[in-house]
Amino acid sequence: MKVRVHVSLKPGVLDPQGRAIHHSLEGLGFAGVNDVRAGRLFELDVEDSVSDEALSDMCEKLLANMVIENYRIEKVAS
Repeated sequence: MKVRVHVSLKPGVLDPQGRAIHHSLEGLGFAGVNDVRAGRLFELDVEDSVSDEALSDMCEKLLANMVIENYRIEKVAS
């Protein structure tokens, strides 16, 4: 089973990478972009027997910093 884990900063947490991207977009002449928030995407190929609880544990123990980040698990249809 294919699983995508989207990790993003919680609202209110400063995002220097997003700010740098926003500044670069403006410098390249792209108008209309109000804000940029950078994140990470993990793609996992797991056995069908891996539970939702196990996936959440993976996120909370390794893939996301729960103090400053949120995560969203997406199961991808094959």
